[in-house]
Amino acid sequence: MLSTMQDVPLTVTRILHHGMTIHGKSLVTTWTGEAEPQRRTFAEVGERATRLANALRDELGVVGDQRVATLMWNNAEHVEAYFAIPSMGAVLHTLNLRLPPEQLVWIVNHAADRVVIVNGSLLPLLAPLLPHLPTIEHIVVSGPGDRALLADAQAQVYEYEELIAGRPSTYDWPELDERTGAAMCYTSGTTGDPKGVVFSHRSVYLHSMQVNMTESMGLTDRDTTLVVVPQFHVNAWGLPHATFMTGINMLMPDRFLQPAPLADMIEREKPSHAAAVPTIWQGLLAEVTANPRDLSSMKTVTIGGSACPPALMEAYDKLGVRVCHAWGMTETSPLGTMAHPPAGLSAEEEWPYRVTQGRFPAGVEPRLVGPGGEVLPWDGESAGELEVRGTWIAGAYYGGAGGDDFRPEDKFSEDGWLKTGDVGVISHDGYLTLTDRAKDVIKSGGEWISSVDLENALMAHPEVAEAAVVAVPDEKWGERPLATVVLKEGSTADYQTLKAFLAETIAKWQVPERWAVIPAVPKTSVGKFDKKVIRRQYADGELDVTEL
Repeated sequence: MLSTMQDVPLTVTRILHHGMTIHGKSLVTTWTGEAEPQRRTFAEVGERATRLANALRDELGVVGDQRVATLMWNNAEHVEAYFAIPSMGAVLHTLNLRLPPEQLVWIVNHAADRVVIVNGSLLPLLAPLLPHLPTIEHIVVSGPGDRALLADAQAQVYEYEELIAGRPSTYDWPELDERTGAAMCYTSGTTGDPKGVVFSHRSVYLHSMQVNMTESMGLTDRDTTLVVVPQFHVNAWGLPHATFMTGINMLMPDRFLQPAPLADMIEREKPSHAAAVPTIWQGLLAEVTANPRDLSSMKTVTIGGSACPPALMEAYDKLGVRVCHAWGMTETSPLGTMAHPPAGLSAEEEWPYRVTQGRFPAGVEPRLVGPGGEVLPWDGESAGELEVRGTWIAGAYYGGAGGDDFRPEDKFSEDGWLKTGDVGVISHDGYLTLTDRAKDVIKSGGEWISSVDLENALMAHPEVAEAAVVAVPDEKWGERPLATVVLKEGSTADYQTLKAFLAETIAKWQVPERWAVIPAVPKTSVGKFDKKVIRRQYADGELDVTEL
């Protein structure tokens, strides 16, 4: 028996129409620095997105599923592109502006991007790449910047505002198959070439619904979310699409991502929620400690991208801001888990749940796999590699123009599950605790040591700003941990002090013998600790290592 329900495709177009009509008065506010912020209603953003779609089709000749790239900060124009490009049937390709030039070139060519929309302030990044980007035919520039840098460009150059001015405010949106591509992101390529993940209209729609559920971010049109997580980082964790579903106001920081302007934004615009990686919140905490601001509007912060040190959660608790830990990756759209404790617990009883990566929603099915391929129980003790499948989980990587999608054995199981590369345990009631990345686990004398546990313990020391722990070769034990620490200004802590501090909470056999103070922990393009750089620095003798 088939159902009697209507079969209406789940598309970005429907999210756009809903947001610009039902929630037309909600706001996208873009920070501009010293000047008054730019404010546009959802209705205005939707109308401008419609004009952009008309311009892309009629002026630039974008048809079918051609890729339109964006090299942009978080701002209203980027939101317009988020809706215009997928809704017309093309594919939005957000470019990570922090990647090395050679990776950007590889990604643009692999995706065969035909158009790039770029903020003027990023022209110094784009211009040198253009001779190596033969597929780019059109460049659309938004905002101030040195257009002279494009004087030798072979591609046609347009001004964003001039391009959309006078275009029709209506568009005959195609009725798309919900399984077709809406947007694409590439992984950061820390090992090998970056890999493309193509999100379908269906996956974007369902992921947006999950973001809005109370067990996830649970925001409403009474909230304003400060979208610090870049729009090139897994579609800003789904927030631009999710906000149009429920009318959540968006505060976009543009290029002002430093701690001081972020603190100013919060004090002035009074968002109730924000989302970003831990390093952003560590910087903001240091800023408001040194130069107090009013953060009282902030109720919740979603932290993901890498493990959040418990000490950072505690520090924000004291400021009245509740941190909610999340886990995900590009291949999971990215929402995989969120750490909301079960109802009815005291603050003390909640804490063990809050420091986990969180509980899985209905759209994400997990399993833990042991070294022999066996599926492990959810008992909070059996550790294995996390594999997931679900309605917004990638089943393959994009093979490039004319190429077949591919499923590397180290990323996908024979029965189609995504291998996350994360090692952890799952409790009886579905809470995930990650102990490490599979590639970062320290295998010492036949036992595993969690680098994450060591880092969290070190960052709980009041004089440690950041800490990263990596495995290094050891003649006796095979591998041992090397602790690299960034000390706060004026710190008098020495290695013996830090080692004794660790021994209070960490098994003594796990405490590192090798230590080094570094000026800053190397970061990836999305703000995660880049441990391969530390391992290389150690191997090349670039670190001043002390052995205790």
